[in-house]
Amino acid sequence: MSPTLRLYNTLTRTKEPFAPIDPSNVRMYVCGPTVYDYAHIGNARPVIVFDVLYRLLKHLAKQGVWDGGNGQTKVTYARNLTDVDDKINARAARDFPGLPLNEAIGKVTQSTTAQFHRDIAALGCVPPDVEPRATGHIAEMQAIIRRLIARGVAYVAQEHVLFHVPAVAHLKNAPGYGALARRPLDEMIAGARVDVAPYKKDPMDFVLWKPSRDGVDPGWLWPAGAPDGITKPGRPGWHIECSAMSMATLLAPFGGGLSCDDPEKNVFDIHGGGIDLVFPHHENEIAQSCCAFGGGKGSPRMANVWMHNGFLQVEGEKMSKSLGNFVTINELLETENFGGRKWPGEVLRLAMLKTHYRQPIDWTVKALEEAEKTLDRWYEWLIATPIDEAATPVASVLEPLLDDLNTVSAVSQLYPLFSSSTAGAMVAGDTLGWDIYEPETASAVVAAARVLGLLNHDPIAWRDRKRARLGVDEPKVEALIAARLDARRAKNFAESDRIRDELAVMGIQLKDGKDADGQPTTTWEVKR
Repeated sequence: MSPTLRLYNTLTRTKEPFAPIDPSNVRMYVCGPTVYDYAHIGNARPVIVFDVLYRLLKHLAKQGVWDGGNGQTKVTYARNLTDVDDKINARAARDFPGLPLNEAIGKVTQSTTAQFHRDIAALGCVPPDVEPRATGHIAEMQAIIRRLIARGVAYVAQEHVLFHVPAVAHLKNAPGYGALARRPLDEMIAGARVDVAPYKKDPMDFVLWKPSRDGVDPGWLWPAGAPDGITKPGRPGWHIECSAMSMATLLAPFGGGLSCDDPEKNVFDIHGGGIDLVFPHHENEIAQSCCAFGGGKGSPRMANVWMHNGFLQVEGEKMSKSLGNFVTINELLETENFGGRKWPGEVLRLAMLKTHYRQPIDWTVKALEEAEKTLDRWYEWLIATPIDEAATPVASVLEPLLDDLNTVSAVSQLYPLFSSSTAGAMVAGDTLGWDIYEPETASAVVAAARVLGLLNHDPIAWRDRKRARLGVDEPKVEALIAARLDARRAKNFAESDRIRDELAVMGIQLKDGKDADGQPTTTWEVKR
């Protein structure tokens, strides 16, 4: 029987069995960062969460879960970059005052995008299949805006184009505005921090296009013809960007988009992002896309499943620059600002996965320390054990992931597998026993961990990194261990104990054993 993936759908507020619209193509869109500065650790959470989902979807596709066992289903993961934003404009003017505006903006976004890619690669995240930039899809945004005006759900006022929220009700097939957020109108108005503008027909109306300020903002003309009332260069509003980029990457290549009136061709499988995006961003995306696509009556759905990760706070408080606890991914990786030391990317990733993605997470030094201790133990078990990269993952680790991406349970299933005991056998369902030192066993465990994006490093390199960070004098340690072995062979136990105590003061823990010939051996690890 094929495994069933169940995902929590924010739209319906229930867990639902997942099946792709097209068995040969799974399509997922995730809102990415605005590339104006270093990404903060809160930005890392959706990147890691949906990286795990992407890995799981590809694993299930390879198993043939959705195409009758053929294993030919393709997974397309699109994650956008927002490179049109007032914060980008301000930084470009600050950092490159002598350059033309567009050139300065290009330098800012090129640098920040490259930094973002380096940071998330250190977290073990694989690149998405498609990474559209807002500036690469201005024409699609303009085409959608023209369609919305033609259908009576958008209007021009004082060089702006605005989406008219009450007009959604006039399109029979479009979902009611607020279906995703499920909040009263007055709460939505307050939550959206609605700009008061005399040219708005309704307080909930939002901007699709706005005029550019000379010398301050980038601006675009309308090569295919501007709507009546638009006479100046302008730039897109935030929400229209994702409607255009998801259309360009997940609808048009599969037969949908503005040229297709079939609502079934204008919906994709999964749309993801942070919980803060539910309203107004994702609500407005739905309104735009469902009113623009699917014929004159609109389309009932933009995406089948809407997934959102929970908020992140730091040491029990909301993260903010005013509180002095604003933490970027790069700071954690490259500086000693958090906890007095640098942290490996895989430690950050495991710490993130130990909280369910829909729950709030408290980002603490203690959580990072615990995650590192866990990884140190796991890598220590794997030293000198060859790994088969084509091994089949242990099923007991993947099963919790099928239940709405329960990484907490999946990680807990890994702990007993790093053993040479009956406990590992019980978790793995292996009636013949379990030994992590056996290559076949270790390979199956590593394969499962890698669906979570873990254990991608060489175990010896991982161990040596920690030794180097702590300033361990390895030649001295090895010399003391050799002297202790000589003392043990000579039955000079007082000297053996003295050397053991000296090593313990250095933070070195010893593990004694015997080789195949019965001779004493000693291995060591850093315990501080």
